[in-house]
Amino acid sequence: MTDARPLRLLLDSADRHRWARLLPLGFLHGVTTNPLLLERAGERCTVANLRLLASEAAAYGAREIHLQAWGRDADALQGCGLDLAALDCGLAIAVKVPATADGFAAARGLVAQGATVTMTAVYTEGQVLAAAGLGAAYAAPYLGRLDDAGRDGRAILLRMQAMAARTPLRLLAASLRSADRVTDLAAAGLDTFTFGPDVALSLIEEPLTTAAAAEFGRAAATMGDDR
Repeated sequence: MTDARPLRLLLDSADRHRWARLLPLGFLHGVTTNPLLLERAGERCTVANLRLLASEAAAYGAREIHLQAWGRDADALQGCGLDLAALDCGLAIAVKVPATADGFAAARGLVAQGATVTMTAVYTEGQVLAAAGLGAAYAAPYLGRLDDAGRDGRAILLRMQAMAARTPLRLLAASLRSADRVTDLAAAGLDTFTFGPDVALSLIEEPLTTAAAAEFGRAAATMGDDR
């Protein structure tokens, strides 16, 4: 039996304030972003600004950041992706490209030049096989959006994981809207996840734990060590 791969939990956000709160807690491997998240956070979608953001994520303890390339065709996607992959920001950079025909063509060129590639907006098992075939490091299926489309997202992700497990590809489960969805998939064998700040907090927050910690503090203070 082979050893299990290390778990990777990533924060799906471009909000610096949320990074500052959550990344120093240590359980998150890094950050995933895309142009929509940048727009919501009021951040410019430029290589220069992404350099600043990546450096800030590294300062908070992130070990990896996924930055999405943009462009009207495969050549533009590849050129943008190479610029992102070349950023020297103190952490590993994965270049995200959508799992379209242009995206796969761009990903081929990026992989050939040594970039770490994440195929994103993945919805089918075929896209996962194609991502593995070209040598991508990650493929990111959107669980919540699969469910919204009337498909059985959980069953689809489990089939994707069964295929990916035979390759170096990591299946990066995305569009996860609750902690229960994360823990359910983890129990079923998935090992790589990205989720928003609210889900990240709900993974670690528990009223019973908070109450127990308060009792520990009260007892310590009573016994004479009030820190």
